[in-house]
Amino acid sequence: MTGNYLIGLREGLEAALLLVLLLAYLRRTGRTALIPRLWAGVAVAVVLSAAFGAFLTFGPQGLTFEAQEAIGGGLSILAVALVTGMVFWMARTARTLGSTLSTRMDAATTAGGWAVAVVAAVTVGREGLETALFLWAAAQSTGQTWQPLVGSLAGIATAVIIGWLIGRGTIKLNLGVFFRWTGALLIVIAGGVLAYGIHDLQEARILPGLNALAFDLTSAIPPASWYGTLLKGVFNLSAETTWLQAVAWVLYVGITLAIYLRVVRRPSGSSPAVARSRTVRAGLPVAKEA
Repeated sequence: MTGNYLIGLREGLEAALLLVLLLAYLRRTGRTALIPRLWAGVAVAVVLSAAFGAFLTFGPQGLTFEAQEAIGGGLSILAVALVTGMVFWMARTARTLGSTLSTRMDAATTAGGWAVAVVAAVTVGREGLETALFLWAAAQSTGQTWQPLVGSLAGIATAVIIGWLIGRGTIKLNLGVFFRWTGALLIVIAGGVLAYGIHDLQEARILPGLNALAFDLTSAIPPASWYGTLLKGVFNLSAETTWLQAVAWVLYVGITLAIYLRVVRRPSGSSPAVARSRTVRAGLPVAKEA
């Protein structure tokens, strides 16, 4: 539950903040009549994301074991690629996100009222589809039980509450610090999903080395123990790990995390004061700087 809670919280809060920014822009520019269409776009995004998650869960059933493993492994690796891109995208564009969304909304309101619904559906839907895919891959890597679903739903519910409180101005959250450290944790979790995807492809006989184990910690970390379950759920640590899984995990986490930490520590191209003033002029709430 813990790993999926973090995923649901991080991805859900990102989508919630995007929605808060869109709503704030419409209110501050006197276009409140378009808010129902904004919510219509959000509803479409939620339905499509839920349908995509259901398809991932029930679609491969009935296929051969090798086909299921091949699909699962391929989708797990795709989920890792998408979440990695999302983490870096947020790290690069967090300061200018408000002005970017206001530009899109200006173009949408000029094109017509229903264009606002399209902007909302695309903005929130992209986050929803990525979240559904990554949650599915993370849940598959920890076993098909109800705990991953409960954890992800609890994370999303927490994100919705936090987003609502931020929108009302009730709380102030240091979003820079939050997204920076949850992004680093997501990279570690994604490393486990990548290793699991590679194991699926090995079981599908697409990749070699299924029986070439780098280590076997079954006796030291029993899978049924509470700490074994915790390590499996949070870090996707498998007691029996092949050499290909171990090498892929080390290379991905080591290289990606090093690059990510350099990106988040790099000074922005424009000063925070300039980014802040642009966001205020656009009528959008300003996230507290890290």
